[in-house]
Order: sequence, then structure tokens, then C-alpha cells
Amino acid sequence: MLAARVNGALWDLDRPLEDDTELHFLTFDSQEGRDVFWHSSAHVLGAALEQTYGGLLCHGPSIEQGFFYDMHLASSAALGINLPHLEAACKEIISQRLPFQRVEATQEELLELFKYNKFKTQIIEEKVATATSVYRCGSLVDLCRGPHVRHTGQIKVVKLHKHSTSYWRGDATRETLQRVHGVSFPDSKQLQEWEKAQDEAANRDHRKIGRDQELFFFHEMSPGSCFFLPRGAHVYNVLIDFIKEEYRKRGFTEVITPNMYSNRLWQQSGHWEHYGKNMFSFPVEKDTFSLKPMNCPGHCLMFDHRPRSWRELPLRLADFGVLHRNELSGALSGLTRVRRFQQDDAHIFCSMDQLEAEISGCLDFLRAVYSVFGFTFKLFLSTRPEQHMGELDVWQRAEQELEKSLKSFDLPWELNPGDGAFYGPKIDIQIKDAMGRYHQCATIQLDFQLPIRFNLSYVGKEAGRTERPVMIHRAVLGSVERMLAVLAESYAGKWPFWLSPFQAMVVPTGASAEDYAQEVCRMIHAGGFMVDVDADQGTTFNKKIRQAQRAQYNFILVVGEKERNNNTVNVRTRDGNQHGERSLQDLMRRLTELRDTRVKNAEEIF
Repeated sequence: MLAARVNGALWDLDRPLEDDTELHFLTFDSQEGRDVFWHSSAHVLGAALEQTYGGLLCHGPSIEQGFFYDMHLASSAALGINLPHLEAACKEIISQRLPFQRVEATQEELLELFKYNKFKTQIIEEKVATATSVYRCGSLVDLCRGPHVRHTGQIKVVKLHKHSTSYWRGDATRETLQRVHGVSFPDSKQLQEWEKAQDEAANRDHRKIGRDQELFFFHEMSPGSCFFLPRGAHVYNVLIDFIKEEYRKRGFTEVITPNMYSNRLWQQSGHWEHYGKNMFSFPVEKDTFSLKPMNCPGHCLMFDHRPRSWRELPLRLADFGVLHRNELSGALSGLTRVRRFQQDDAHIFCSMDQLEAEISGCLDFLRAVYSVFGFTFKLFLSTRPEQHMGELDVWQRAEQELEKSLKSFDLPWELNPGDGAFYGPKIDIQIKDAMGRYHQCATIQLDFQLPIRFNLSYVGKEAGRTERPVMIHRAVLGSVERMLAVLAESYAGKWPFWLSPFQAMVVPTGASAEDYAQEVCRMIHAGGFMVDVDADQGTTFNKKIRQAQRAQYNFILVVGEKERNNNTVNVRTRDGNQHGERSLQDLMRRLTELRDTRVKNAEEIF
């Protein structure tokens, strides 16, 4: 046992019970238990950093897979971060079985205690109104609400695996910090499993797959903006075409909106106040413009450009417009964190009595798409954050509507308090990939605020009465770039046929069959498939087959004298299966059927 949940709140195991209690114990098997374990490990790392480098501790949370701690150091000291040496210092602290001791302190006491550390002082001044807790662990005293494990000896193994720079409060104009990442476990076997998973993740890294398969690259001339090569562009476009096909089935209409707007638009929408630092802005004549980081204000203008009637609702506007967000250079990470991207972004304008059905339709939409990819998913209701826009009663109404829709959907969901968007609550969806990792991609967000800010209205059923629409923000893929990365890693570069940039390789058995191989290739290409010919006369036939299999071509089509005379091909797969001789007509019919039905195992059922 690591900690306890007492009447819904997390407590240390050594903290005395004060009243009648609903009590649950947390272990490492639960996410809450792991968070406690890794947060305690972050304190160990903080103590080791202080002892070893003597800098100023800043921020040390648990994260999804482990923990980190940020520390401000003199520039010369920063160059000397030695992970093995620091890891040894952590292990020494663990071996001492130092207790975690909770102490309550007033704001005045805390300011005196941390007067040497400007970063902690700033946190106290902003976050502590009267009193809060600190935790002592050996020489370390740190601000913390807790809880923690009983003593450092419960942390059996620790691994420090990454050192990088960051900025105070994520602001590149502020102090540079040193960030050390680590992971820890109550059992050494768990560390071995984690290291094995890291090796597998490295082999599946979408950046490696993108390079090996020549899908995309990045360049210093445009950081955070991807260059998609022909094969990568194929996957990208097939994903978008898939969603467009679903749009046509579900009553969405596609629109195109500008890429940049006057900042007066962003001020009206509230984005400038809440999101301005993440936008690319520039002067245009006597005005200031920004590249759009999202489509919703433009869609509000589109709704409002003429009078609307209740007969037009629900109005479902879809937009694949290019978006730009000013991410910090240190946060950029392949396709998962970029500055230029596209979303399968759509906004639904509807009446209150249509709301439940529309949200249910959004949930059905994402289930249909994710089942094709082979993903399972988890649902979260994210509620009002501290920094929000609008009245409390409007937020409560929006949250109740989302909760009602989730309860009617036949999947479990969890509450994620305080993690809504600044303009409204949302349903967040985390998909599970082939390695068991979860990714945030889709979202369904309910918004009463933008229709108010843009004074949107429509003529209702009752005697021309004017009513205000409700706005739903939704995406299924989310960022197309991010989804492509998730798919590349989940499939390990072994793309399903309908999505594959390597659908067919034609291999002639000899020079006499090369003309026929080119003819077959042209026919398949005309059918809209990604197909190549290996006509390298300096490579043996068997090597050509092996090369095509290693390159993950779904189908390898062998042609020789016999196939030329019969107008056929001999079909093999990347997994070594042989389906035998097929006529060209039968080949094209079957390839088209496998592509259009998006089957997962096309190579097995050809």
C-alpha cells in the first residue's frame, strides 16, 4: 500500500483519521497509486539535485510515465549534469529509508522558509492564500500537498534517463532550467519490463519510421512544420479522404476559411486573452493580424454572415484548414508537437433540444473511425478550469448536458475535474495503441460562450422568435499529423493495405518480363494504388522479394513468361504467404475491394 483515499481525498498512510471515513487504499497497480509513487520519487530526485548541484528547485511532478524535476543552475553548473552520478545520489537517499513528514505552515512561515528560492516564493504568493503543507524528506523541505509513500525505502529501483533544458513557466523569455527525467518502481522486474518497452518504442518511433520509409522530414528553415514526401502525403490524404467519406454519411458540409484574421476577431472570441502567447502575430498596415490556431471563430463568422432559420439546424461545418500554433522550440517533437498542422475540425450549431442527439452522433462517429484503426479508447468528462470564460450557471448546464450524453453511451467514463477548455467543458478521448499506450486525439467540446460573444442567433419555430444556438467543437483524428504519428508507431510501419504507402511491388523474374511488369504497374497505378516495379537487373530475384518484404509492401506481384502469356500475376505477401496466380481482372477487383472496405488483414484474406 502506498497511500489512501479518505472520503474522496488522497492522504498519507501515517496521517491520523479525524472522523468517520470512507477508506480506500492505493497500490502501484492503480494510476493514482503510481502518481503518488512517482511524486515521492521526484522528491528524492529534488533532494539529490540540491545535494549535488546546490541550485534552486522549481517544479517536480509525476507524469504519465515517471517524473521529472526542474532546477535553476548557474550556466557553468548546467553543463556538468551527470545522470549516472545523480542516479547514484538518488539510490543513496533511497537506501537510507528516510521518512516523508508532512508539516502544515502558514503563508508567512512559508515565505520565510523559502526566502532563498525566488521560484518557490512566487508559487507561494500565487497559490497559497493562508496555509498549506510542506514535506520533509532528509535534507529536503519542499512545498507539496502530498500524499507520499511512508519512506524512501519503498522506492526499490530508480532510473534517470533524460536531461534537457526548459523554461520557468514554459516561457522562453524567462529563466532557463535544467530538467531531469526519471522513472521508478517497487520491483526490479518492472524496471526491466519498462526498459524493454522503451527499446520497442524506439524501434517504433514515428520519426525513425518516417525516415526509413521516406514519409516525411523536418528542416531548420521551418521548425515544427513537416515536409511530407510523396508516400507520407499519400497516407495523410487517405486519412483525410476517410473522414470526408464519413462526413458525407453524417450530414457534415465542408467549408474553407481564411488562414489569418485581424486580432479584433481573436479579442472578440476571447482567444487573445487566453491563447495570445501561442499565436503567430504580425502587423498588416495599421492593424495586427494572427495566423489562426483554430477554426471556431471563423465558423462563427460564417454562421452569422446571413440570417439563419431553425430549419437549417443542426448546421455541421467541417474544415481542414491549416492551423499554426507558436509552440516553444524545446517542446517540438516530431509529428506529435508541431507548429503547422491540420485537423479534421468541425463545429456543429444546434438548438438545445438537438444537443443530446448531436453529442451522441459525435461519440458514434469516433467509435466508427477508431474501430477501423483497431483502437480501443477511454472517455473523460473535463470540467470547468480555474481560468475560464463565462457565467457559472452556463458552465453547469453545459457540464450536465455532456454528462447526460456520456451516461447514455455504452462505455465507461471518468471525471477529469478542472481540465476543460477556457470556453466550455469537453469530452476527452484517449485511444490505446498496439503497445498499450494512450494518446489524446479526439475531443468533443460544448460551447455556450462563443455564440454569446458573436451574438449568434436564428429564427425559431415559435412565431419568429429569435433564439441562440449551441456550438459543439469536435474532432476525431484531431491533428492529422499527430494521428499519422500514432498510427505509424502502433502499426510499427506495417501499414494496413487501405492506408499503406507500399501497397504493391511488381517483381519480374527476368529481363524478358520487364515490359510486362511495367504494363502491370501502369494498370495498378491507374486504379489509384501505390505501386512500384523492381527492375534492377543487378539484384537477384530472391533478393528483390526479401527487399520488398522488408519495405513492408503489402503485396508482391511476381511476373514471368508464364504470367505474361496468361495475363496474370503471382501474388505473394510481405509475411511470406503465397496466394498463387490471379488474372489481372481478378487482381484489380480484389485490390479495389480490400481498399474500399478497409479490412485490417488484407494480406491474409486476398
